[in-house]
Amino acid sequence: MDRPLQPAPVRRGRGAGAVPGGVLTRRTAIAAALVAAFLGFPPHAAAQTADAWRQFRGSPTLTGVSPTPLPAELKVAWTFEAGESIESSAAIADGAVYVGRMGGELLALDLETGKLRWRYPVEGEGIGESSPSVADGVVYVGDLKGNLHAVGAADGKRVWVFKTGGEVKSSPVVADGKVIVGSYDQHLYALDARTGRLAWKLETEGPVHATAAVAGGLTYVTGCDQRLRAVRIADGKEAFEVSSDAYTGASPAIVGDRAYFGTFENEVLGVDLKAHRIVWRYEHPQRKFPFYSSAAVADGKVVVGGRDKMVHGLDAATGRELWAFATQGRVESSPAITSGRVYVGSSDSRLYVLDLATGKPLWRFDAGAPLSASPALAAGRLVIGSQDGRLYCFR
Repeated sequence: MDRPLQPAPVRRGRGAGAVPGGVLTRRTAIAAALVAAFLGFPPHAAAQTADAWRQFRGSPTLTGVSPTPLPAELKVAWTFEAGESIESSAAIADGAVYVGRMGGELLALDLETGKLRWRYPVEGEGIGESSPSVADGVVYVGDLKGNLHAVGAADGKRVWVFKTGGEVKSSPVVADGKVIVGSYDQHLYALDARTGRLAWKLETEGPVHATAAVAGGLTYVTGCDQRLRAVRIADGKEAFEVSSDAYTGASPAIVGDRAYFGTFENEVLGVDLKAHRIVWRYEHPQRKFPFYSSAAVADGKVVVGGRDKMVHGLDAATGRELWAFATQGRVESSPAITSGRVYVGSSDSRLYVLDLATGKPLWRFDAGAPLSASPALAAGRLVIGSQDGRLYCFR
């Protein structure tokens, strides 16, 4: 029986020195301006439009921010039964939703109605966490057999396939005519977006799980080799690297001259990309758990989920904790932000809407299954998949 959910606690502000709503149930219905100006917003943010969320985290800088208007209290517009767990995060472009399912298919659905447009099958173990990227009429996605697929957005027909030597859980990013993606074969690849031919590959010292960010002619990638690398998109040459001192599964968010990402050493890091050094570290003083969720950054705040079952709001300039919101499960979903609100899933099966400034819960929805995928926000809608194979569209 569905029951209204009780508000979860919000803990407010912790000193920098520590570095450390409404209700909707499944039955009833089946994210400081001065600091932001100081930090600067990336050029790619201007290219982010309200009607599209073309890749993981919404834009090449991976900030997880959308200009689309969304209400604090959402309503289910439609659901789609995919039949297998959805751990891939959706892309939204040109009136369509694209998402992968563990059963081995890339799906395209009509954004307005939720009706299936086409299915594209992949061989082997299917599509895991790799999320589609849409550019110039082509959808790109990786699979657990080590392939990167280019598929026609209109008809679901294969354009090309490139095989790597390991699982592709990284999500592709399209920039400067290239598709950039990491593989568990310990390489970062850049492929010609039109032909799939190899432009370059960079060898790392561990699997490349995270998605690469792009800004200013460089691509930034965190990895299992305990480094943040900056690589020139033009030729694949490494510009610089910064030691993170930790295995990293989260993808970096780039805002101005800063990068933000969590680690498996229970920290969130702020990195100065000009000075090539870590400028702050946040670690919760009591709850020592990894950060697998990728950060969202807006209005001078870094918002990230943790395996400590909490969503953390941090000051982007100092890393000081501003607030922390407790869920009842691991938060591996990466938050998305719009209109001063944070939208994020949890393995406690709930989708939460929080106030960006305070962390106060505004609304929640019980999906009945864990939400490890991340929300996609576009065209006045939010799309997210659950581990029981249901894809939700809210508006």
